[in-house]
Order: sequence, then C-alpha cells, then structure tokens
Amino acid sequence: MSFETYIARRYFGSGRFFVSVSTWITIIGVTVGVAAVCFVTAMHNGFETEIRSRLLGTSSHISIFPYNGSFITDYDELIEEVEKQDHVLAASPFIYYKAAISSASAGDGIIIRGIDPERERRTANLELDIKIGEYGFTPAVIEDDTIPGMMIGEGLAERLSVYLGDPIVLYSLRGEDLKRGTRPRVARFVITGIFETGMYEFDGQMAYIDMKVAQGLFKTGDVATAVHLKLDDIYLAETVAPHLDSTLGYRYDVVPWNVLHRNLFSWIAIEKLALSTGFSLIVMVAAFSIISTLVMLTMEKRSEIGILKTIGAVPASIRKIFVYNGMTIATIGVLGGWGVSLGAGFIQNHWKVVSLPPDIYFISYVPIESHLFDYLIAGGVTYIICFIAALIPAQQAARLSVIDVLRR
Repeated sequence: MSFETYIARRYFGSGRFFVSVSTWITIIGVTVGVAAVCFVTAMHNGFETEIRSRLLGTSSHISIFPYNGSFITDYDELIEEVEKQDHVLAASPFIYYKAAISSASAGDGIIIRGIDPERERRTANLELDIKIGEYGFTPAVIEDDTIPGMMIGEGLAERLSVYLGDPIVLYSLRGEDLKRGTRPRVARFVITGIFETGMYEFDGQMAYIDMKVAQGLFKTGDVATAVHLKLDDIYLAETVAPHLDSTLGYRYDVVPWNVLHRNLFSWIAIEKLALSTGFSLIVMVAAFSIISTLVMLTMEKRSEIGILKTIGAVPASIRKIFVYNGMTIATIGVLGGWGVSLGAGFIQNHWKVVSLPPDIYFISYVPIESHLFDYLIAGGVTYIICFIAALIPAQQAARLSVIDVLRR
C-alpha cells in the first residue's frame, strides 16, 4: 500500500462530525443516482422485452404482404419457397379483416383473423396463451346445426359476457355491393377457447376463426391477407428480410418485426434515453457534494498537508490523496447503487409492486430486466464524473503553500 493510499484511508475515517456527515450524505447521493439510472434502464429493458415477446407471439418475426395491397393468391407456393430459406423455421398464412360481433347481451366491432391452426401453431404462441378451453376450432352441433369454433381474447369475452360453448354471431359487409337494402352476411360461431396474451388491446379486440371459414365469410376466395414467418433468431430479421425480398422477386413487401412496430420501439428507446439522462443529474448533484466535502476536508487538514510537504511530499502525492478520497466515495456509491437497483428489481419482479394501466401500456406491471453492460456504463460514467469533481479540491490542496500553512 502506498503512503498516499494509507493517508487517504485515514482522512476518510477522520475529521469533525460535520465533515463526516457531509461525506456520507455525498455517498448516499451517489448511491441514489446510480440506483435510479440502473433501475430506470432495467425497467425499460424489461418493458421492451415484454412488449417484443408478446407482439412477436402474435405477429411473428417477419411478415410478407402483397405488393399491390390486395391478397396473396399463391400462398401455399410462397410458404413452400420461404421455408427453404436459411434461418426460417416455419411460415403460416392468415386472413385479417374487421367485423361486427354480437352475443346475447352485447356487441362490438373487432378484428377477425382467419388462420390455419396447424401452421399457426408453428409460427406463433397462440396455443400457449389459451387460458380456458382448447386451441382449435372444433365445431359444435346446436339444434341439428354444425357451428364452427372461435377463439377470442379474455377482455373481449368479458365485454361480451360469453364463456366456453356460448354461441356468438359475426356480421360482415366485405365483398357486398352497398346498395339500398343490402344486408350483412351473418355467421354463427361457438366459443372453443379463450386466450390471454397480457396485451390489453389485443385481448380486447381480436378473435380467431378457421381460415377457410374466414375466406367464405369475407368472400375473398382461396387467398391470404399476409404470411408471417418464424426465424431461429429474432435479431436476424433485418438480415433475412432483404434476402427474402430479393428471392421473391420484389413481388411482396417483406417487413421485419422491428420495422412493423418501429413507432412503438422508437418511443421506448427515446423514453429510455430521456429518463436515464434525467436521472443522471442526481449523480451530477452528488458530484458537487464531493467538491464541497473535499474542500472542507482540505481546509481541516491544512496543517497535515503542510507537514507532509515539509517532509518531502510532492504536489502530485497530495493530489492523489484527495482524489483517492473522491474515488472511495464513488466506489461505495456505485456498489451501493448497484445493490439497491438489483434489490428493487427483484422485489418488483417477485411481488409486482408497481402496476400499470394495461389499456395505456399494453401490460399490467413493470417488468425489470437488468443487463451487466448497462450497469457498467452507469458505474463508469459515475466514476468519470466523480473523478473530475475530486480533481478540483485535490488541485487546491496540492497548491497549498507550506509557508502559509506554517504561518497559521
């Protein structure tokens, strides 16, 4: 241990009561600042991961739309072609359209997605989201009439006051010539499954029916609105999408998930940067406290500094003593901030202390996901700020004149 480090440690634990209190207040300030930055960053990481997981569980990793905005007529051939490509695990077609829905007690406008349940099982997480009933469209016989099945979101089921086995009616004007006296097509269904994705808007506005039934209801013929793909790595979507676009001869719009939901994830990134920058000001305030604390320590230790210089200590050594004190404050604050952030994250994930209105934020609570890189960045920036703050009083201490000290 160098004598600078030894003296710095002695100084850190000594001094008048006011100086000691000021030191620990500074440490608490650094701790709170680091904890706030780390916790906010981890909160946004968790929020982004949760939203991405739930969105990709319904829309998959890459979506292929027809270039002219109509329908995909050769979707079977398209699926066969794209499934041969590298990193593509599976593909499935779907029909996507709006319709009116009615139960015995309520009605609403919703989005209907017609799917092939076997293909959809390989590309999306809908089967895992089924909370009540079964995944599929097993028809039911009611009054000698065979009624096809439907899977609906939990929020929609509550709004319509329906449960498993209850009948429901869909109304569609798709493909009709809207003349006087035109009536919507009516189709009866029975609830075979109720799913919960955890996304308020999705669970409250989406229903699934068989793709063949949807093609008949919406009078589209044997076509698909789009085809979505599942990859072996979601982060390869930006690489695979251009390759698919080129392979398909630019007949389709191939859209990766990060482009399809660009507005949402851009908003999350901007909010994360803004909040992290704002909470970093707490560290800046703590840095000013370091300056005041070390200035007071310098004033108290003037005689000791004079003695050190008298016995041969150079200004660089004096500077190191006070910088070491500043960095000790930073070290305790950073480690304490990391610990507080990790503890708060564990409590939040385990007990869900902070909840969110799901109709605004898509999810019902704030998930926390801590990344080592974010913690290292927060700690590194804090060290730099504290080091710069400690240099000011350290330089002042190094410039003290031995003659002036001895005169006093």
